[in-house]
Amino acid sequence: MFYKNDILDINIYSVDVMNFQQIDYILAVKDMGNFLDASESCHVTQSTLSTMIGRFEKEVGISIFDRHFKPVKVTKEGEILIQQLRIIKKEVETLAELRDSLKGELKGDVSIGVIPTIAPYILPGFLNNFAKQLPDLHFSVSETPTKSIVESLKKRELDIGILALPILDSDLIEIPLYQEPFVLYDCSNKRLPESPSLSDIDIDRLWLMEEGHCLSQQVIQICDLDKNTSINRMNFKFRAGSVDSLIRFVKMNEGVTLLPLQATEEFPEEERRRIRRFQSPEPSRSVGMIVHKHFVKQKLLAEISKQIKQKWSSAKPSEKYNIPPFQPLT
Repeated sequence: MFYKNDILDINIYSVDVMNFQQIDYILAVKDMGNFLDASESCHVTQSTLSTMIGRFEKEVGISIFDRHFKPVKVTKEGEILIQQLRIIKKEVETLAELRDSLKGELKGDVSIGVIPTIAPYILPGFLNNFAKQLPDLHFSVSETPTKSIVESLKKRELDIGILALPILDSDLIEIPLYQEPFVLYDCSNKRLPESPSLSDIDIDRLWLMEEGHCLSQQVIQICDLDKNTSINRMNFKFRAGSVDSLIRFVKMNEGVTLLPLQATEEFPEEERRRIRRFQSPEPSRSVGMIVHKHFVKQKLLAEISKQIKQKWSSAKPSEKYNIPPFQPLT
């Protein structure tokens, strides 16, 4: 077996029998871990599915699955081949999407990943109505960390990501949606100006999201901190995994933190008194969509962009959000 840049060096023209059903069968076994569940999901008998996969393995001269294990184990060579099969499957789907796009149709499956610090505030406002307006589209939406969104888009396992920009990846295209200010959530007893500056933040009482979380990284950049900066000098450390947990711990420990404005929109009046808007220029984050550079559903992107912008521009004063026009991919 020969390798070239971690891709199997296979003469594909020697494959006499390969069809897209076989690809579906192989990917189903990989994802489900056994032949029985895979055959049921593909609506064929286990014998048919196993025979078709065996035929494919014989044609390419590679054993994709080690059938001696339960759940079935993928061979080292099989893992590499499956990566390429996923790309092939996605490219075929892209061809169909391009056909529909050229005909002005919006249909098929769409997977969207949204980071947890945006999803609870943006999805309820537009997703249900948007899905009803486009009955021929089937949406799959999940809360997903930034790193996973980027990886899934590059593998063509995800269609659209909604997150904080920039990402700066040559394989991905960024579409800005709006600029969201950060506000100071202050539960300390320290008296602060009505419009504080970043220098007014008490670093000793600053709480952050868990390390590696994009919101934590944004706050560290905004406050001009580095890894050696000592923050939150209490005798225990806690890094929150969600905005809700962060808010609870800040309040419990009379601390401070920075929150995206949307996270405070439904605060009760008592909690809103703890919020301070910063002096101009306010710290902010750019919220937008990212897609793979070969994504073809231009009309879908335009519709999602329109819906999100309409929701937030009508619900918030215009000065809070800098909303650029949608730019079609080139």
